[in-house]
Amino acid sequence: MDFNRYFKSRQGEMVHLLKNIVGLESPSQDKKAVDACSAFVVGEFKKTGAKITRFPQKKIGDLHLVEFPGSLRSSTDGRILVLTHIDTVWPVGKIDQMPFYISGDKVYGPGTLDMKAGLVEAVFALKALHQLSLRPARRIAVFINSAEETGYDASRDKIARLARGSKLVLCLEPALPGGGLKTQRKGRLVIRLEVKGRAAHAGTPEKGINAIEELIGQLHRLGRLATPGVTISVNLVGGGEKANVVAETAWAVMDIRFWNSAQKDRIVGAFKHLKPARPGAKFKFEIESLTPPMEKTRASILLFQQAKKIAAAMEISLAEGRTGGGSDASIASSLGVATLDGLGPDGDGIHAKHEHLLLSSLVQRTALLTELFRQL
Repeated sequence: MDFNRYFKSRQGEMVHLLKNIVGLESPSQDKKAVDACSAFVVGEFKKTGAKITRFPQKKIGDLHLVEFPGSLRSSTDGRILVLTHIDTVWPVGKIDQMPFYISGDKVYGPGTLDMKAGLVEAVFALKALHQLSLRPARRIAVFINSAEETGYDASRDKIARLARGSKLVLCLEPALPGGGLKTQRKGRLVIRLEVKGRAAHAGTPEKGINAIEELIGQLHRLGRLATPGVTISVNLVGGGEKANVVAETAWAVMDIRFWNSAQKDRIVGAFKHLKPARPGAKFKFEIESLTPPMEKTRASILLFQQAKKIAAAMEISLAEGRTGGGSDASIASSLGVATLDGLGPDGDGIHAKHEHLLLSSLVQRTALLTELFRQL
Protein backbone atom coordinates (compact mmCIF):
# COMPACT_ATOMS: atom_id res chain seq x y z
CA MET A 1 0.00 0.00 0.00
CA ASP A 2 1.46 3.38 -1.02
CA PHE A 3 0.39 5.55 1.90
CA ASN A 4 2.26 8.56 0.54
CA ARG A 5 -0.03 8.57 -2.49
CA TYR A 6 -3.06 7.64 -0.39
CA PHE A 7 -2.74 10.61 1.95
CA LYS A 8 -1.69 12.98 -0.82
CA SER A 9 -5.10 12.34 -2.35
CA ARG A 10 -6.68 13.24 1.00
CA GLN A 11 -4.63 16.35 1.62
CA GLY A 12 -7.67 18.61 1.28
CA GLU A 13 -9.58 16.62 3.90
CA MET A 14 -6.62 16.79 6.26
CA VAL A 15 -6.33 20.56 5.90
CA HIS A 16 -10.07 20.94 6.46
CA LEU A 17 -9.89 18.97 9.70
CA LEU A 18 -6.83 20.90 10.85
CA LYS A 19 -8.59 24.20 10.18
CA ASN A 20 -11.58 23.11 12.25
CA ILE A 21 -9.40 22.00 15.18
CA VAL A 22 -7.30 25.17 15.11
CA GLY A 23 -10.50 27.23 15.01
CA LEU A 24 -11.56 25.62 18.29
CA GLU A 25 -9.04 27.46 20.42
CA SER A 26 -7.91 25.53 23.48
CA PRO A 27 -5.59 27.33 25.92
CA SER A 28 -4.45 25.06 28.74
CA GLN A 29 -6.06 27.15 31.48
CA ASP A 30 -9.51 27.33 29.85
CA LYS A 31 -11.23 24.04 30.70
CA LYS A 32 -14.43 24.91 28.85
CA ALA A 33 -12.57 25.72 25.63
CA VAL A 34 -10.32 22.66 25.87
CA ASP A 35 -13.29 20.36 26.49
CA ALA A 36 -15.12 21.79 23.47
CA CYS A 37 -12.13 21.15 21.23
CA SER A 38 -11.66 17.67 22.70
CA ALA A 39 -15.31 16.78 22.05
CA PHE A 40 -14.86 17.61 18.38
CA VAL A 41 -11.60 15.67 18.02
CA VAL A 42 -12.96 12.67 19.92
CA GLY A 43 -15.90 12.67 17.53
CA GLU A 44 -13.44 12.27 14.65
CA PHE A 45 -11.69 9.38 16.40
CA LYS A 46 -15.05 7.65 16.91
CA LYS A 47 -15.35 7.40 13.13
CA THR A 48 -12.37 5.02 13.17
CA GLY A 49 -14.30 2.49 15.23
CA ALA A 50 -12.03 3.08 18.21
CA LYS A 51 -13.06 2.82 21.84
CA ILE A 52 -13.03 6.16 23.67
CA THR A 53 -12.47 6.54 27.41
CA ARG A 54 -12.89 9.92 29.07
CA PHE A 55 -11.18 10.78 32.34
CA PRO A 56 -13.10 13.75 33.84
CA GLN A 57 -11.02 16.50 35.45
CA LYS A 58 -12.05 19.45 37.60
CA LYS A 59 -9.20 21.90 37.10
CA ILE A 60 -8.05 21.05 33.57
CA GLY A 61 -9.70 19.78 30.43
CA ASP A 62 -10.83 16.16 30.50
CA LEU A 63 -8.26 13.57 29.44
CA HIS A 64 -9.09 11.01 26.74
CA LEU A 65 -7.78 7.63 25.63
CA VAL A 66 -8.52 6.31 22.14
CA GLU A 67 -8.03 2.53 21.79
CA PHE A 68 -7.77 0.80 18.42
CA PRO A 69 -7.60 -3.02 18.30
CA GLY A 70 -4.65 -5.01 17.01
CA SER A 71 -4.37 -8.54 15.67
CA LEU A 72 -2.15 -9.92 18.44
CA ARG A 73 -4.32 -11.60 21.04
CA SER A 74 -1.84 -11.91 23.88
CA SER A 75 -1.89 -9.00 26.30
CA THR A 76 1.82 -9.58 26.92
CA ASP A 77 2.63 -8.48 23.36
CA GLY A 78 2.07 -4.90 24.45
CA ARG A 79 0.50 -1.93 22.77
CA ILE A 80 1.73 1.19 21.02
CA LEU A 81 1.06 4.27 23.12
CA VAL A 82 0.71 7.47 21.09
CA LEU A 83 1.13 10.74 22.97
CA THR A 84 -0.69 13.87 21.81
CA HIS A 85 -2.00 17.02 23.42
CA ILE A 86 -4.89 19.28 22.54
CA ASP A 87 -4.02 22.35 24.62
CA THR A 88 -2.02 25.32 23.31
CA VAL A 89 -0.24 28.36 24.74
CA TRP A 90 -2.53 30.73 22.82
CA PRO A 91 -5.48 32.51 24.52
CA VAL A 92 -8.99 32.46 23.13
CA GLY A 93 -9.30 35.20 20.52
CA LYS A 94 -5.77 34.81 19.15
CA ILE A 95 -7.20 33.28 15.98
CA ASP A 96 -8.46 36.77 15.07
CA GLN A 97 -4.89 38.10 15.13
CA MET A 98 -3.26 34.93 13.75
CA PRO A 99 -5.83 33.56 11.29
CA PHE A 100 -5.52 30.11 9.78
CA TYR A 101 -4.19 30.41 6.23
CA ILE A 102 -2.00 28.64 3.68
CA SER A 103 0.87 30.23 1.79
CA GLY A 104 2.58 27.83 -0.58
CA ASP A 105 3.58 24.79 1.45
CA LYS A 106 3.16 26.56 4.80
CA VAL A 107 0.05 26.32 6.96
CA TYR A 108 -0.21 29.09 9.57
CA GLY A 109 -2.29 29.48 12.71
CA PRO A 110 -2.14 29.24 16.52
CA GLY A 111 -1.48 25.66 17.54
CA THR A 112 -1.08 24.34 14.00
CA LEU A 113 2.38 22.91 14.64
CA ASP A 114 2.20 22.50 18.42
CA MET A 115 0.44 20.22 18.13
CA LYS A 116 -2.95 20.06 16.49
CA ALA A 117 -1.39 18.71 13.32
CA GLY A 118 -0.29 15.70 15.38
CA LEU A 119 -3.92 15.02 16.21
CA VAL A 120 -4.79 15.19 12.50
CA GLU A 121 -2.05 12.64 11.82
CA ALA A 122 -3.43 10.23 14.41
CA VAL A 123 -7.03 10.61 13.21
CA PHE A 124 -6.19 10.01 9.57
CA ALA A 125 -3.79 7.14 10.29
CA LEU A 126 -6.48 5.27 12.24
CA LYS A 127 -9.14 6.18 9.67
CA ALA A 128 -6.98 4.66 6.95
CA LEU A 129 -6.48 1.43 8.88
CA HIS A 130 -10.21 1.26 9.59
CA GLN A 131 -11.43 2.07 6.08
CA LEU A 132 -8.88 -0.20 4.39
CA SER A 133 -9.45 -3.03 6.90
CA LEU A 134 -5.75 -3.06 7.79
CA ARG A 135 -5.57 -4.11 11.41
CA PRO A 136 -2.17 -3.39 13.01
CA ALA A 137 -0.36 -6.12 14.89
CA ARG A 138 -0.30 -4.28 18.19
CA ARG A 139 -3.12 -2.46 19.90
CA ILE A 140 -2.87 1.30 19.55
CA ALA A 141 -3.74 3.68 22.37
CA VAL A 142 -3.81 7.41 21.62
CA PHE A 143 -3.65 9.56 24.75
CA ILE A 144 -4.95 13.13 24.42
CA ASN A 145 -3.44 15.33 27.11
CA SER A 146 -5.28 18.53 27.98
CA ALA A 147 -2.49 20.24 29.95
CA GLU A 148 0.83 19.42 28.32
CA GLU A 149 1.89 23.03 28.00
CA THR A 150 1.45 23.81 31.70
CA GLY A 151 1.97 20.37 33.20
CA TYR A 152 -0.43 18.73 35.64
CA ASP A 153 0.07 15.84 38.05
CA ALA A 154 -3.07 13.95 36.97
CA SER A 155 -2.02 13.87 33.32
CA ARG A 156 1.60 13.00 34.15
CA ASP A 157 0.45 10.13 36.36
CA LYS A 158 -1.89 8.87 33.65
CA ILE A 159 0.92 8.91 31.06
CA ALA A 160 3.22 7.02 33.43
CA ARG A 161 0.61 4.31 34.07
CA LEU A 162 -0.15 3.95 30.36
CA ALA A 163 3.54 3.84 29.44
CA ARG A 164 4.25 1.05 31.92
CA GLY A 165 1.68 -1.10 30.14
CA SER A 166 3.01 -0.36 26.65
CA LYS A 167 5.64 -1.96 24.45
CA LEU A 168 6.69 1.31 22.86
CA VAL A 169 5.73 4.99 22.79
CA LEU A 170 5.39 7.35 19.83
CA CYS A 171 5.00 11.07 20.47
CA LEU A 172 3.52 13.35 17.82
CA GLU A 173 5.26 16.56 18.85
CA PRO A 174 6.74 18.53 15.90
CA ALA A 175 9.80 17.20 14.12
CA LEU A 176 13.26 18.68 14.34
CA PRO A 177 14.07 21.16 11.54
CA GLY A 178 14.38 19.09 8.41
CA GLY A 179 12.15 16.31 9.72
CA GLY A 180 14.40 14.55 12.22
CA LEU A 181 13.04 12.52 15.12
CA LYS A 182 13.85 13.45 18.70
CA THR A 183 15.66 10.74 20.63
CA GLN A 184 16.95 13.04 23.38
CA ARG A 185 15.36 15.91 25.25
CA LYS A 186 16.58 18.03 28.11
CA GLY A 187 14.98 17.64 31.49
CA ARG A 188 13.59 20.68 33.27
CA LEU A 189 13.60 21.85 36.86
CA VAL A 190 11.62 24.86 38.04
CA ILE A 191 13.00 25.87 41.43
CA ARG A 192 11.80 28.66 43.71
CA LEU A 193 14.45 30.00 46.08
CA GLU A 194 13.33 32.12 49.04
CA VAL A 195 15.61 34.15 51.32
CA LYS A 196 14.64 35.39 54.79
CA GLY A 197 16.66 38.27 56.24
CA ARG A 198 15.87 40.89 58.86
CA ALA A 199 14.12 44.21 58.32
CA ALA A 200 15.65 47.48 59.46
CA HIS A 201 15.54 51.19 58.68
CA ALA A 202 17.38 51.96 55.45
CA GLY A 203 19.34 54.63 57.34
CA THR A 204 20.86 51.95 59.58
CA PRO A 205 21.24 48.99 57.19
CA GLU A 206 23.84 47.36 59.45
CA LYS A 207 21.02 46.47 61.85
CA GLY A 208 19.27 44.38 59.22
CA ILE A 209 20.00 41.50 56.88
CA ASN A 210 19.20 42.46 53.30
CA ALA A 211 17.47 39.48 51.72
CA ILE A 212 17.66 40.95 48.21
CA GLU A 213 21.42 41.42 48.38
CA GLU A 214 21.80 37.91 49.75
CA LEU A 215 19.64 36.54 46.95
CA ILE A 216 21.67 38.35 44.28
CA GLY A 217 24.87 36.84 45.61
CA GLN A 218 23.42 33.35 45.76
CA LEU A 219 22.05 33.60 42.22
CA HIS A 220 25.51 34.60 41.02
CA ARG A 221 27.03 31.56 42.72
CA LEU A 222 24.30 29.24 41.43
CA GLY A 223 24.99 30.52 37.93
CA ARG A 224 28.30 28.66 38.05
CA LEU A 225 26.32 25.42 37.84
CA ALA A 226 25.67 26.25 34.17
CA THR A 227 28.30 23.88 32.83
CA PRO A 228 28.14 22.56 29.23
CA GLY A 229 24.72 21.00 28.75
CA VAL A 230 23.15 22.82 31.70
CA THR A 231 21.32 26.14 31.43
CA ILE A 232 20.03 28.24 34.31
CA SER A 233 17.62 31.06 33.61
CA VAL A 234 16.31 33.35 36.36
CA ASN A 235 12.97 34.52 35.01
CA LEU A 236 10.98 35.69 38.03
CA VAL A 237 12.22 37.72 41.00
CA GLY A 238 10.71 39.69 43.85
CA GLY A 239 11.39 41.05 47.31
CA GLY A 240 11.22 43.84 49.81
CA GLU A 241 8.30 46.03 50.86
CA LYS A 242 9.38 49.67 50.77
CA ALA A 243 12.32 51.66 49.44
CA ASN A 244 13.29 52.86 52.93
CA VAL A 245 13.17 49.43 54.59
CA VAL A 246 15.95 46.83 54.41
CA ALA A 247 14.41 43.92 52.54
CA GLU A 248 13.38 41.13 54.89
CA THR A 249 12.36 38.70 52.15
CA ALA A 250 13.32 37.98 48.56
CA TRP A 251 12.64 35.21 46.09
CA ALA A 252 13.49 34.02 42.60
CA VAL A 253 12.18 31.32 40.28
CA MET A 254 14.64 29.57 37.99
CA ASP A 255 14.21 27.45 34.88
CA ILE A 256 17.01 24.88 34.77
CA ARG A 257 17.61 22.51 31.84
CA PHE A 258 19.87 19.45 31.76
CA TRP A 259 20.62 16.44 29.58
CA ASN A 260 20.85 13.66 32.17
CA SER A 261 19.88 12.65 35.68
CA ALA A 262 23.44 13.05 37.00
CA GLN A 263 23.35 16.75 36.09
CA LYS A 264 19.97 17.09 37.79
CA ASP A 265 21.24 15.46 40.98
CA ARG A 266 24.26 17.80 41.04
CA ILE A 267 22.01 20.85 40.73
CA VAL A 268 19.59 19.76 43.46
CA GLY A 269 22.54 18.92 45.69
CA ALA A 270 23.91 22.43 45.27
CA PHE A 271 20.62 23.93 46.44
CA LYS A 272 20.57 21.63 49.46
CA HIS A 273 24.03 22.82 50.51
CA LEU A 274 23.56 26.57 50.07
CA LYS A 275 25.24 28.58 52.82
CA PRO A 276 24.44 32.23 53.56
CA ALA A 277 27.06 34.89 52.92
CA ARG A 278 25.36 37.09 55.53
CA PRO A 279 25.13 35.58 59.03
CA GLY A 280 21.53 35.08 60.03
CA ALA A 281 20.12 34.83 56.51
CA LYS A 282 18.00 31.73 55.92
CA PHE A 283 17.10 29.82 52.75
CA LYS A 284 14.22 27.73 51.58
CA PHE A 285 13.91 26.17 48.14
CA GLU A 286 11.05 24.32 46.49
CA ILE A 287 11.01 22.23 43.33
CA GLU A 288 7.85 23.52 41.67
CA SER A 289 8.05 21.10 38.76
CA LEU A 290 10.35 18.43 37.39
CA THR A 291 10.35 16.98 33.89
CA PRO A 292 12.85 14.13 33.51
CA PRO A 293 15.28 14.15 30.62
CA MET A 294 14.65 11.92 27.63
CA GLU A 295 17.93 10.04 27.57
CA LYS A 296 19.06 7.84 24.73
CA THR A 297 18.69 4.18 25.72
CA ARG A 298 19.36 0.88 24.02
CA ALA A 299 15.61 0.41 23.59
CA SER A 300 15.17 3.80 21.93
CA ILE A 301 18.18 3.21 19.65
CA LEU A 302 16.70 -0.08 18.44
CA LEU A 303 13.27 1.51 17.94
CA PHE A 304 14.76 4.34 15.88
CA GLN A 305 16.62 1.82 13.72
CA GLN A 306 13.33 0.01 13.07
CA ALA A 307 11.58 3.26 12.19
CA LYS A 308 14.44 4.33 9.93
CA LYS A 309 14.25 1.04 8.03
CA ILE A 310 10.48 1.34 7.60
CA ALA A 311 10.86 4.94 6.43
CA ALA A 312 13.59 4.00 3.94
CA ALA A 313 11.25 1.49 2.30
CA MET A 314 8.87 4.44 1.79
CA GLU A 315 11.71 6.51 0.29
CA ILE A 316 11.77 8.72 3.38
CA SER A 317 15.15 9.63 4.87
CA LEU A 318 14.90 9.70 8.64
CA ALA A 319 17.46 11.36 10.91
CA GLU A 320 17.59 11.77 14.67
CA GLY A 321 18.68 14.52 17.02
CA ARG A 322 18.10 16.21 20.34
CA THR A 323 16.36 19.33 21.63
CA GLY A 324 16.36 21.46 24.75
CA GLY A 325 12.58 21.51 25.20
CA GLY A 326 10.66 18.93 27.19
CA SER A 327 7.60 16.86 26.30
CA ASP A 328 5.42 14.05 27.63
CA ALA A 329 7.73 11.62 25.82
CA SER A 330 10.29 12.23 28.57
CA ILE A 331 7.94 10.69 31.13
CA ALA A 332 7.68 7.44 29.19
CA SER A 333 11.38 7.35 28.36
CA SER A 334 12.37 7.83 32.01
CA LEU A 335 10.49 4.61 32.81
CA GLY A 336 12.66 2.63 30.39
CA VAL A 337 10.02 2.28 27.67
CA ALA A 338 11.30 2.53 24.08
CA THR A 339 10.25 6.01 22.95
CA LEU A 340 10.42 8.09 19.78
CA ASP A 341 9.45 11.75 19.69
CA GLY A 342 9.09 14.32 16.93
CA LEU A 343 6.80 12.27 14.72
CA GLY A 344 4.69 15.34 14.03
CA PRO A 345 5.25 17.46 10.92
CA ASP A 346 8.16 19.78 10.17
CA GLY A 347 7.67 23.51 10.60
CA ASP A 348 8.74 26.52 12.63
CA GLY A 349 7.56 29.17 15.08
CA ILE A 350 6.40 27.12 18.07
CA HIS A 351 4.85 29.54 20.61
CA ALA A 352 5.51 32.40 18.17
CA LYS A 353 3.33 34.49 15.87
CA HIS A 354 4.79 32.88 12.75
CA GLU A 355 3.88 29.34 13.90
CA HIS A 356 3.41 27.14 10.86
CA LEU A 357 3.84 23.62 9.52
CA LEU A 358 4.85 22.31 6.13
CA LEU A 359 1.86 20.73 4.42
CA SER A 360 4.00 18.28 2.48
CA SER A 361 5.49 17.14 5.78
CA LEU A 362 2.03 16.59 7.29
CA VAL A 363 1.11 14.26 4.45
CA GLN A 364 4.41 12.39 4.61
CA ARG A 365 4.37 12.09 8.39
CA THR A 366 0.83 10.70 8.39
CA ALA A 367 1.91 8.09 5.85
CA LEU A 368 4.91 7.17 7.99
CA LEU A 369 2.84 6.97 11.18
CA THR A 370 0.34 4.65 9.50
CA GLU A 371 3.14 2.35 8.35
CA LEU A 372 4.71 2.37 11.80
CA PHE A 373 1.35 1.32 13.24
CA ARG A 374 1.28 -1.58 10.80
CA GLN A 375 4.82 -2.84 11.23
CA LEU A 376 6.10 -2.08 14.73
